[in-house]
Amino acid sequence: MIAVPPAAIELAKRFEGFHRVPKDDPGRAHPYICPAGYWTIGYGHLCDPQHPPITEAEAEDYLAHDLLSALNATLRYCPALATEPEGRLAAIVDFTFNLGAGRLQTSTLRRRLIQQAWGDAASELRRWVYGGGRVLPGLVARRNAESLAFSCDGRIVLADTESRYACATVINLRFHLDPEAQE
Repeated sequence: MIAVPPAAIELAKRFEGFHRVPKDDPGRAHPYICPAGYWTIGYGHLCDPQHPPITEAEAEDYLAHDLLSALNATLRYCPALATEPEGRLAAIVDFTFNLGAGRLQTSTLRRRLIQQAWGDAASELRRWVYGGGRVLPGLVARRNAESLAFSCDGRIVLADTESRYACATVINLRFHLDPEAQE
């Protein structure tokens, strides 16, 4: 059985974050509505509004389960990724976790993956940046990071707390949340 790639865990944790920890209840996350309008808790786990607060350890357990489901869906719809470099799988697992298996199943991205048109697939990732009919900067950054992981075999390293990424040992490429603000 294929395990969830570490780069997928890193991507999900970085872009979901352990949010909504109130000052009067430190160490525990509470449900909140994400930018796409869904009730969420911990690291992007869908929940109902009455879900009890959770610790970071519980959030990591939810994330592990959710990413395993995303991995299984990814391999069901794109079986060729099982034998591709880990970065490709990690990027698509994070994409599936973020947007859902249904979006992957019906997407042009999936067609490009099945065709093994890797460059086109990396470009398709960057198209999925809309939420509520508008471009969301967080999705732009996430898709850029996924595309980089997809192209760099998953060796993606957080360079600092401002969402800059480096593709270690493969190429020396860095970018910021604003894809046009390249160094």
